[in-house]
Amino acid sequence: MALLINDKCINCDMCDPECPNGAITFGAKIYEIDPLLCTECVGHYDKPTCKTVCPINCIVTDPDYVEKEEVLWEKFVMIQEATKAAR
Repeated sequence: MALLINDKCINCDMCDPECPNGAITFGAKIYEIDPLLCTECVGHYDKPTCKTVCPINCIVTDPDYVEKEEVLWEKFVMIQEATKAAR
């Protein structure tokens, strides 16, 4: 599953630096999570760090991108390979 930042976001900037995949960016009004880059921290941490540091709990599961853990692992591997190739 990818995560989603809802409109309760106060732009506190806590989540952005925590994302190991660079999936979080500042959007038009609030922070946004790119579902193609979000692995819910699978491959990096036991649980999503953005959710852990969010002071108002505005990060939820994105209903449009429900993925099984095996798919998140595959996405993690693809992101790591792309990162290595870019170096």
